[in-house]
Amino acid sequence: MPGMRLARWAAAVPMAALALATIYPLVFTANVAMKTRRDYVLDRFSPAASPRFDNIAEAWAGAGMARYFANSFVVVAFSVLLLLLLGSMAGFALSRLRFRGSTVIFLGCLAGLFVPFQVIMVPLTRIMADSGLVDTYPGLILAYVAQFLPFTVFLMTSHYRTIPAEIVDAARIDGNTVYGVYRRIMLPLGVPALLSVGILNTLFCWNDVLISLLMMPSPEHRTLMIGVNSLRGQYSDDIPTFASGVLIAAVPVLMIYLFLQRRIADGVTAGSTKG
Repeated sequence: MPGMRLARWAAAVPMAALALATIYPLVFTANVAMKTRRDYVLDRFSPAASPRFDNIAEAWAGAGMARYFANSFVVVAFSVLLLLLLGSMAGFALSRLRFRGSTVIFLGCLAGLFVPFQVIMVPLTRIMADSGLVDTYPGLILAYVAQFLPFTVFLMTSHYRTIPAEIVDAARIDGNTVYGVYRRIMLPLGVPALLSVGILNTLFCWNDVLISLLMMPSPEHRTLMIGVNSLRGQYSDDIPTFASGVLIAAVPVLMIYLFLQRRIADGVTAGSTKG
């Protein structure tokens, strides 16, 4: 028994340290956002003596955060919808349809998971520029789809392979076409995986900086993360207002983590249930 108790403490201490290291930056940022500039200069680590929300209002209005929010929402919404549609259809085809080259296509998608974006960013930017898609919503949406589609296809293929083949065979015997099997059988059964993959892709696209920085150079087309980065120049001598902008950008991600954490965990482990 003493050995088990010691083992539990040995596991609890590093986990507590990891949790503290994760939570402290958020608490520090929220505390700074509620300080005046004078209080921050005097002691940046002390709790805010009289919490105020003026900095948050100033960051929202003064830096045009509403426009950045709208840009991110439009791009992320269309990107995730397109990813789910294409990933679901490709996953169904690769897991349940027999056609020549399916294994090669699946391995190609699998290989795409291991290619860093830095390797493809130059040719991708060149293709987008030649097509006139740089600094446009469709250009950034297509770039997100190209980057995250292999991950989506891999997870959806793994999920569809867990569905018994007898269900698909019974649907075909009942007279369903391939499209009917996908729409009436596989798509409803794939909803749990689609939710998990949708949440993960939403987080990937929402938190992205590099791709949107390359694809959206104009200030009016900036996404939220690029807009927050630009606050550094606008509020370089006003750290509480800059911290307020960071806090505003973090709120949607925190809400997703808090309310959908089980779905996120399911999405991370979905690909390991069956290869």
